[in-house]
Amino acid sequence: MSSYDVAVIGAGPGGYVAAIRCAQLGFKTAIIEKTSLGGTCLNIGCIPSKALLDSSHHFHEAMHNFKEHGIEIDTPKVNFEQMIARKQGVIDTNVAGISYLMDKNKIDVLSGTGSFKDATHIVVTDANGNTQEIEAKYTIIATGSVSSELPFAPTDAQRIITSTEALSLKEVPSHLIVIGGGVIGLELGSVYLRLGSKVTVVEYADRVIPGMDGALSKELTKVLKKQGMKFHTSTKVTSVVNNGESVTLKAEDKKGQELVIEGDYALVAVGRRAFTGSLGLENAGVEADERGRVKTNGHLQTNVANIYAIGDVVAGAMLAHKAEEEGVLVAEFLAGQKPHINYNLIPGVVYTWPEVAGVGKTEEQLKEEGVDYKVGSFPFKALGRARASMDLDGFAKILADKNTDEILGMHIIGARAADLIAEGVTAMEFRASAEDLTRMSHAHPTFAEAIKEAALAATDNRSIHA
Repeated sequence: MSSYDVAVIGAGPGGYVAAIRCAQLGFKTAIIEKTSLGGTCLNIGCIPSKALLDSSHHFHEAMHNFKEHGIEIDTPKVNFEQMIARKQGVIDTNVAGISYLMDKNKIDVLSGTGSFKDATHIVVTDANGNTQEIEAKYTIIATGSVSSELPFAPTDAQRIITSTEALSLKEVPSHLIVIGGGVIGLELGSVYLRLGSKVTVVEYADRVIPGMDGALSKELTKVLKKQGMKFHTSTKVTSVVNNGESVTLKAEDKKGQELVIEGDYALVAVGRRAFTGSLGLENAGVEADERGRVKTNGHLQTNVANIYAIGDVVAGAMLAHKAEEEGVLVAEFLAGQKPHINYNLIPGVVYTWPEVAGVGKTEEQLKEEGVDYKVGSFPFKALGRARASMDLDGFAKILADKNTDEILGMHIIGARAADLIAEGVTAMEFRASAEDLTRMSHAHPTFAEAIKEAALAATDNRSIHA
């Protein structure tokens, strides 16, 4: 029987980062993965969706903006098979990169499903049913999440699909119905909208991306409507039926009136749930909460002292970068260090175009908490860089404490918002004030100037260019 200092179950961003940091700190480490290194994120989530978003964005630009730029081409056509093939190539390269990192850090990769025999022994069962048992002083659970199901809209991987199938369709849908106006639904809806699909989003809440700042939701809805996406908010889906070559969705709006939508695919994108089914938690005595998530303390330690859990399988935002930070935290805690994570400063991003990103408190949260705050906002259309690139939609918004000027939240919708939000994370990690940002030089012309201008607007309303 092989023995390890640390065994990591699950090789997604949280798991493989935890394994690498453990190895760097001198622990003999094994990682257990039943499918492919990289987990959901690299194989059927973050990376493939961004590959298709980028490909579809290029097509959209060629169709709608090249002529304005003085680029004359024949009408472009979508080679969807090649688009999917390129996406798979991106996945394969990234997975190979993770494999290289495992070798580089001398981490043993065990292929199969890991299940606890007891608190210090794990049985690994491969695809052929062969088993091996290992011993681990510490175990980190990083098994991630799977798509949530709706009882009245069971997915069948044919016409009623999850994000997994939506990333590998054989055709561009004529009409894609998206159930759920969150990150996954809007991103994949955007892919197919750009490629020519009619896209209809049905959302139970009264607005899309309901967890983000309300101003971002309002602006994104406006922009996506302009692009052609249809929305039904405050609408409850009651049934979805696969008709063979089409689907029929029935729903009820806030007035109680029935809505019937016909399409050729229905994407169920109503969130994700922790995946713990094959772990045998009961054999190790590990406790889970009412939602199936592994219970942990502030050090991500379970009720069993030598077992930890990170990422989507524990409470909190289901984000790859949050899982990575947690993987590093556990590794460093095991090594006797004193790491920390400020969960308020984990940014959220939506990779539509324009992109949407936010960190810290939303305006709605500050109102609910009774915080005395001030707001500064600056539109992208007033940026020279945005006008040069024809990316005029969106704005940057800064929320600051009215008394101390400390930045409490930053929210951006616009080109490259996913990258720009790091400025907000950095500023808030060091407890910067809005005034601090106004005193920092931002290169011209850049999209980042919108952040400085928003800070100026939040500081005695002294924005220069608006």
